[in-house]
Amino acid sequence: MPDTNQPVVILPETECWRLLGTVSLGRLVTSVDDNPEIFPVNFAVQRRTLLFRTAEGTKLVSTAINRDVVFEADEYTTAEGWSVIVRGVARSVRDDDDVAEAERAQLLSWPETVKQHYVRVLARKVTGRRFRFGPADPDPRS
Repeated sequence: MPDTNQPVVILPETECWRLLGTVSLGRLVTSVDDNPEIFPVNFAVQRRTLLFRTAEGTKLVSTAINRDVVFEADEYTTAEGWSVIVRGVARSVRDDDDVAEAERAQLLSWPETVKQHYVRVLARKVTGRRFRFGPADPDPRS
């Protein structure tokens, strides 16, 4: 069991997935014209994948062209926080069974726009950290 008194704790992958399932807003990082781009997206966790909806446009095109993506989600209070990063491959959801499963996630668009395309991020590497906030300890031996 990790030492909860440490200011930074590396999280096991199972805890990362559990934490991802507790929030619905994250950031998708991809590339557009060889420049990094970041997009806020609402998402759901399904079978250890990340699922989000999008309309036609830059986000959809960039995940089709640059399938390697990074996704980050976090949460914090005044006392502590956590951050999880998923490095993976983005794939448009097209198979009828996969679309049906994606629709069961009930991902609603935040703005009043039609988002007909589902994108699933298949994780290659998942890392996370939990942070305890406060002043630095002047004597790290204590």
